[in-house]
Amino acid sequence: MAAPPGEYFSVGSQVSCRTCQEQRLQGEVVAFDYQSKMLALKCPSSSGKPNHADILLINLQYVSEVEIINDRTETPPPLASLNVSKLASKARTEKEEKLSQAYAISAGVSLEGQQLFQTIHKTSSSGRRCGCLQELTFHLLSFSSIKDCKWQEKNIVVMEEVVITPPYQVENCKGKEGSALSHVRKIVEKHFRDVESQKILQRSQAQQPQKEAALSS
Repeated sequence: MAAPPGEYFSVGSQVSCRTCQEQRLQGEVVAFDYQSKMLALKCPSSSGKPNHADILLINLQYVSEVEIINDRTETPPPLASLNVSKLASKARTEKEEKLSQAYAISAGVSLEGQQLFQTIHKTSSSGRRCGCLQELTFHLLSFSSIKDCKWQEKNIVVMEEVVITPPYQVENCKGKEGSALSHVRKIVEKHFRDVESQKILQRSQAQQPQKEAALSS
């Protein structure tokens, strides 16, 4: 049930909503548009990171109950300035990632290939230390962010220099021997090592209740 005519929400107020799916949402009002019945709430970050927050956009047409927990009456602080260029760049990047993911799925690329592509695409050399000044310079210039990563049918092409063919293992990395090929191979090796570690952790967590039940019986 949407908010009745004349009702509004003050920025900074604490509001609790119950959706038509009986989900309870609570947060601080950051924006409200009466015409579209859209309410934006700021909630604690689901990632648990400090100084971060989740912004929920709620369509009040699909809300059965709205309760104002704490109505803010004083003038809200001025809105923070937005870096429009940065936001537009992020939007383009996310669009490209979604289109790339859609292509991979339509081309029948395996889940392992899709995951590796995302890992390479998001890899930055900023966290990688190198003792060789020449190689370090190469990485800073060429691998500050590996955004030049694309699909060529089912193959992953990195920086127009390295091609990774199915099943996307280290031995499937082909290209001219040098820093680029070596760097990509190390990324692929670490990716699958991390994947295997995650699988072991998940199996361990899945077996934990059974172990506890066996000990208690």
